[in-house]
Amino acid sequence: MSSESTVVAMMWEARAVRGRGVELLEWARAQELAVEPLRRESFRASQDRVLVITWWAVTDPGAPVPELPEPAADLITRPVHRWRFESLGTDGG
Repeated sequence: MSSESTVVAMMWEARAVRGRGVELLEWARAQELAVEPLRRESFRASQDRVLVITWWAVTDPGAPVPELPEPAADLITRPVHRWRFESLGTDGG
């Protein structure tokens, strides 16, 4: 990563239909992105929620980056939530 790059984290969060959290997690993990991120990590939480965070090196913090798509409507209880964050570096040390 060049010194002119910024790290952007994209958070993708969905809530599965009750009892289908494992299926949603498997679906999210199977999704391929057009470009490989610096890092990709998947999480699960109560209420069958799945969170995927991807990290990207970009030269323009507003530049688009690949995102996971919306799952099939019958797998989720509401539209996917997406958040974009720009890294401010690490704290402490």
